[in-house]
Amino acid sequence: MLQKLLDRRMSYLLLVCLLALSAVGCSSATAPVEQGSAEQPKPTASLTPKTGGTITIGYQVEPDTLDPQKTALSAGNFVGGLLGGALMVLDPYTFELKPHLAESYAISEDGKTWTFKLRKGVKFHDGTPLTAAIFKESMERAIDPKTASPVTGQELTTIRSISAPDESTLVLQLDQPTSPLLGSLSYAGYQQPILPAALQKFGSDFGRNPVGVGPWKFESWKTGESITLVRNDDYQWAAPFVKNQGPVRPDKLVIKFIKDNQTLIAALDSGTIDIAGVPAKDVKKYKDDKDFTVLEGMQPVESFIGMNMENEILRELEVRKALNLAINKEALVIADLQGEGVPVYGPIPPTMFGYDQAVEQYGYKYNKKEAIRLLEEAGWKPNGQGIREKNGKTLSLTMIVDDPKPGHQLIQSMFKEIGIELNIQNYESATAHAQAVKGSFDLMATDHGSIDPNILDLFMNSNQIGGLNFFRIKNKELDYFLEKGSTATDAGERKKAYAAIQKLVVDQAYWIPLYSAKTFQVVSNRIQGVEANPLGTLTIQDMWVNE
Repeated sequence: MLQKLLDRRMSYLLLVCLLALSAVGCSSATAPVEQGSAEQPKPTASLTPKTGGTITIGYQVEPDTLDPQKTALSAGNFVGGLLGGALMVLDPYTFELKPHLAESYAISEDGKTWTFKLRKGVKFHDGTPLTAAIFKESMERAIDPKTASPVTGQELTTIRSISAPDESTLVLQLDQPTSPLLGSLSYAGYQQPILPAALQKFGSDFGRNPVGVGPWKFESWKTGESITLVRNDDYQWAAPFVKNQGPVRPDKLVIKFIKDNQTLIAALDSGTIDIAGVPAKDVKKYKDDKDFTVLEGMQPVESFIGMNMENEILRELEVRKALNLAINKEALVIADLQGEGVPVYGPIPPTMFGYDQAVEQYGYKYNKKEAIRLLEEAGWKPNGQGIREKNGKTLSLTMIVDDPKPGHQLIQSMFKEIGIELNIQNYESATAHAQAVKGSFDLMATDHGSIDPNILDLFMNSNQIGGLNFFRIKNKELDYFLEKGSTATDAGERKKAYAAIQKLVVDQAYWIPLYSAKTFQVVSNRIQGVEANPLGTLTIQDMWVNE
């Protein structure tokens, strides 16, 4: 539910990575992760890259507009990213933020002045050179309240002023140090520069006639069907991590909109599309099929159970710890993900910046005996029905759910084994949100994710009670480290802050981490140049059609 709320509000860093298939990625920073894997394409007679042909991607969400400052959908960022580019880019192999449309950047000692030197030779699709003045005007449009930018502008709210002292220098003055801003500036769709002449020419129709600086040019949009892009033959400024630094090789890229999973899979099987994201339950047949390559990765998302800290029972640390110890995470990975995921032990998933591998050692592991011991010592004794009681109060909890999964029934059984009664209430997302805002819940099964751990500030800072801190967590030490993580500009200092946050959240057992799911992209082997990365995304810049 939390992720759905974030998608609607779009006020912080979003999970556009989940849908990103482009050569430019989402933003993060170095994190210890396992490398993505791929069932490699079957060798062909010649693996020399060819120019020409069409790649067709099956995509479940159609953009609302291709004006990057007007869209509220990650689909708009995805397609827009193919047409554009941003100052920074995420290297999906190292998780490092690197300059892209900028060639370098510097941050002042106080963290409030950010200076970018733009890359030379970058041009819009109509041949207009990219300048700092154009970037300045583009950013100012995003920030202008009249634009009502739901994502782009919201991510730039900490910028007080923008200047362009010369054609290649862009200077951002911030109200306060804001470390996640650098990640925001890597969204190739949302944060791409907009050509003023194109805005003037197309006016309100600009969102249907985009002009960018990216490897693909806009050709057509058939509403409800597809968007077609064509190669930008002048492109010479690809992201630093790709092999092909020149123009893309295919003539065209078609994004075909197919909402239904089974229809999407049928299109992949028939050859109507070449690429699609496939659920874990359907991926095995493609792993066993020589005609397809499967890329798997791990996005920075985790499923967890949040606890209402205003609940009298859950105020007891021993109860919160017992709930954590009662959970067999591996069993949930099998039940919910067909085994295609990993257990998570703290509030930060393994592929998010700041992840501390030490949490795998000190985090809660399944231990029913220890859970029972904690409850016994806390005075919770089983009654005739096997449910624990203390001072006339039954150890009974209600968990609200807006996305029912098989694992929820398993959790109910796991809690019962240690003498805790769990009632599950399924709601539509809007109703679950209303219940959470009111605090009318004991436990909440949900998920969270972002490319930056600053997202935890929303869920755990005491100043967010009444906002997205549905869990009513109040901890001054936690608030301190959350503030430190949000404002420190040194990566090492941020890592220390988030390591402290993970340890504190586990020690206090504020929520129950469950798992992170793997994601899968299936690619027809008529498409070559397919390589795995830890996020499981596709580098389209290096792809070519073998026919």
